[in-house]
Amino acid sequence: MESPAKQPPLDQPAIERMARMRKLWQWLAILVVSILFTGALELASLPAALLIGPMLAAIAAGTNGATVRVPSVLFGTAQSVVGCLVAGSISADIFPVLYAEWPLFLGAVLATVAASSLLGWLISRWRILPGTTAVWGSSPGGATAMVLMAGAFGADQRLVAFMQYLRVIFVSMTAALVARMWVDTSGVEVPAIIWFPPIDATAFAASIGSVFAGGLLGKLLRLPSPSFLGTFIFGTAIHLGFGVEMQLPQWLLAVSYAMVGWSIGLNFTRRILHHATRALPQIIASIVTLIAFCGGLAFMISHFLGIDPLTAYLATSPGGMDSIAIIAAAAHNVDISFVMALQSARFLIVLLAGPSIARLVARNLRD
Repeated sequence: MESPAKQPPLDQPAIERMARMRKLWQWLAILVVSILFTGALELASLPAALLIGPMLAAIAAGTNGATVRVPSVLFGTAQSVVGCLVAGSISADIFPVLYAEWPLFLGAVLATVAASSLLGWLISRWRILPGTTAVWGSSPGGATAMVLMAGAFGADQRLVAFMQYLRVIFVSMTAALVARMWVDTSGVEVPAIIWFPPIDATAFAASIGSVFAGGLLGKLLRLPSPSFLGTFIFGTAIHLGFGVEMQLPQWLLAVSYAMVGWSIGLNFTRRILHHATRALPQIIASIVTLIAFCGGLAFMISHFLGIDPLTAYLATSPGGMDSIAIIAAAAHNVDISFVMALQSARFLIVLLAGPSIARLVARNLRD
């Protein structure tokens, strides 16, 4: 009986070509599924669709054995773009409002941060989620900023993202329902996305310059999450200090969000996903508790200070700043400057105090 002929071994270039083709097909599948998920989320009017859609597609790929990863250079650049976006969104108009009502703002922000930190501490203390992950996941600041910073402080970025974006969805939907109780917003349409707007050369150049200069600054200063924080600091300085406007077209934001979403999602494994879904009831309970706490805070502000109830509720709503701004703009009797001033103040305080709170909780958990 003749032995079967041996196949000639593949040479190294052929193996490398096959590996590249496998990676190419993986990226193509992730891209197609990302577009489908993002489109479905946009049709459902869910917030942060441009980030959550790619992240869900990457989670599906990562838990099914995908081997591709976003290059660190692209991920760092995407973080810098988000830092520039946050810096450009801070308006100098909020400072007179903050100055006029600073005791109210400070009290409301500290109460919300204390409540969210307590919930995060309890989730960590009860071993539902590891380490300081629950603290970062419960932080009522900008979701993307919290996710990017969490990884630099030892928290599990994947679970933080799971908590943050789940809260964004819950908070945005609740705020929309509450707003509808006071104002008929059924006829109000969300502005259409302009993917390729006319480019303002000066503003766009300032934004791109901030992305690269801020990322370099963050690395030189050895900041945690250097790309995000470095660009945020640099961009805020030139935006508020010199009045430089920023322009980040929607196509650039979409690409950056996709990079962030893919980077997080591809690191999910079946074990991590199982752990996240097992903790889902407790996470939802903590989100509902925080929403209820902020609702009670809004009631007190409205009752004792005579502020419009809807204004007070939207101002204290814990997260989803972009969605809150759209809802506030749709309701004509809402003081949008008050809403955005309180939302921005809380975001800045959480951004600055988040690392210290996380370290404090981590030290208490070890004791």
